[in-house]
Amino acid sequence: MAKSYCSVYLFFSLSFLGAHFLVRANPQLLGGKTLKIGIPIKTDFNEFVDVKLNRTNQAIQNQVTGYSIEVFFAAVSYLEGHLGLNVSYEFEAFVNKEGKIAGTYEDLLHQIPEKYDTVVGDVTIVANRTTYVDFTMPYAESGVKMLIQVRHSRDLDMWNFLQPFSWDLWLSTIICCIFIGFVLLVMERNANKEARMEDSASQKQPTGLSILWLPVAHAVFPETSVAKKCSRFVLLVWLGLACLLTQSYTANLSSILTLDQLQPSYPTIQSLIRDQENVGYRHGSFIGDFLRDRLHFDESRLRNYSKMEDYRNALSKGTQKGGIAAMFDELPYIKVFLKRHGSKYMMAGPTYRNDGFGFAFPLGSNLTRYFSRAILNVLQDPTIDIIEEKYFGINRDDLQDQISSETPSLTTRSFAGLFIITGSLTLLALLVSESFILRGPVMLVKTISKKYLVSSSSKKVNPSVDGSNTNGRYAGSTNEENNHLERLPRSRSFHL
Repeated sequence: MAKSYCSVYLFFSLSFLGAHFLVRANPQLLGGKTLKIGIPIKTDFNEFVDVKLNRTNQAIQNQVTGYSIEVFFAAVSYLEGHLGLNVSYEFEAFVNKEGKIAGTYEDLLHQIPEKYDTVVGDVTIVANRTTYVDFTMPYAESGVKMLIQVRHSRDLDMWNFLQPFSWDLWLSTIICCIFIGFVLLVMERNANKEARMEDSASQKQPTGLSILWLPVAHAVFPETSVAKKCSRFVLLVWLGLACLLTQSYTANLSSILTLDQLQPSYPTIQSLIRDQENVGYRHGSFIGDFLRDRLHFDESRLRNYSKMEDYRNALSKGTQKGGIAAMFDELPYIKVFLKRHGSKYMMAGPTYRNDGFGFAFPLGSNLTRYFSRAILNVLQDPTIDIIEEKYFGINRDDLQDQISSETPSLTTRSFAGLFIITGSLTLLALLVSESFILRGPVMLVKTISKKYLVSSSSKKVNPSVDGSNTNGRYAGSTNEENNHLERLPRSRSFHL
């Protein structure tokens, strides 16, 4: 199997090299005669092909322009510059006596090779056309897409205010509010009158730090004051969380309301067929057959249009007034249309792919292979960017296909870090503020140290110095006085 593949590859390689050297030796092999190139005449979308006719409806050779023509010129330049081919040509417009296009693109392609040696223009590579002509490799991507008008018809319900936050974020916010309230309740339950008096005194003569946090705390709880500094710190932390949540809620709600006005509930292919809506397509293109044979639209519901103004008028009227519900066309044409009238229209639905635009030659023509090679090199050259910018603008490929109708609600995961920081700081403030958490170990240490100090001091007391007897009673005192003194606390005996 591997040997057969190698032999086939070697055969084609030698054939191509032989043809290449043959053309080098005889440049007139391809350019021995002047190629008659058929080009379509267009009433609109002249960005692709623009032909100026003289009085006898003949194409003026130096006034044939457009994106497709520029690509053809670049391919010819490559053939002459790199392969040494001498290609001479002349353009012939496919028009009738009135100066209009003489038929469809199918009719134009059927003129090969009897009337034209090749056809250059915005010709789509379709499977059924390959049965009677050969196409070069595509020089522009394509595909069939649905074009609709943006209609501001979405109704807002009474629960739209809940959409910015998901249910888990609403639940997390409520739990956080309850947690903060509980912590403040615990921290403020032992606040006494003296602490509140000190707090009021500090408000009369605020320090630099209190000036910063007091307005903030009162902005959150305008009718409530807290006594402890740790409580105020918790309020500041809660204010930061509440501020970020509020700003995020406002921004997401504004986005939802804006997109609800811009994004319609656009129809699907199935709904258009089911409701027997009228749909349109570009006159002279293959899309009419595509809609009828592949998408199974009723023939009586198809409308064809030639100009962009016809597109606009038909979409604006709607089916009820004799217009259409949707327009089907190829992506390059829709992008040109949106570039001019993009504010009220959009692309929707799936994209039905095809091979794109290519140049047509007779079946078995050697020109197909050489022009395909030339087009490949043109597409990889910066020249193609210049051509596209000239006719479509820099942002031709950056046009948005459609606006997403879904604005995702913010979830708890979006603020998980903020909730963790808030909870950690609140617990830290609670740990610092509430002494009952450390009261057990602290009281144990105080008790042990106090007993040690009392026992050591009682052993070191000298009776002759302090005037007491060996039994620890004061000299010169009666028994009743000594008993009374022993009953007094030691901390108060020094005041006697």
